[in-house]
Amino acid sequence: MVIQRWQSVLLLVAAVMMGLFSFMSLGQFQGADVTYNFTALGIMPEGIPTGGAAPEGQSTWYLFVASALSALLALIDIFLFKNYKAQRRMCAYSILLTCVATVLAAWLGYANEFGEISWSSLVCAPFIALIAEIMAYQRIVRDNRIIRDSERLR
Repeated sequence: MVIQRWQSVLLLVAAVMMGLFSFMSLGQFQGADVTYNFTALGIMPEGIPTGGAAPEGQSTWYLFVASALSALLALIDIFLFKNYKAQRRMCAYSILLTCVATVLAAWLGYANEFGEISWSSLVCAPFIALIAEIMAYQRIVRDNRIIRDSERLR
């Protein structure tokens, strides 16, 4: 007997939120002569600077790996409903990677040499994903308890 209800929806919400976080713009830095776009893939200059050579950006591949892997684990976790232990473990890893991605994004946003950041509204996506993953974890545990209780009554 398998109960698979809301945790699938919650894990899908978490996967979509972290997928958006991985590929969309998280904010912008306004430098002296150029604006930098901050994404999970890197901090890159936008447009052509007013004078001189084009400035270089900064690679943030570790933020991209953490956020994309969190989205991928949440998506894979939906299909592990027949294996309770694997689903619970995968959900815990996804929660951990979402926290890591959130901390990395905050650290990169505030500890940089490009200037003050203007955050986009997408910066709240990891928080939504984290809440959805925690709720999914709780429902996975609760459903397993219901299954054990029903099998005990047989």
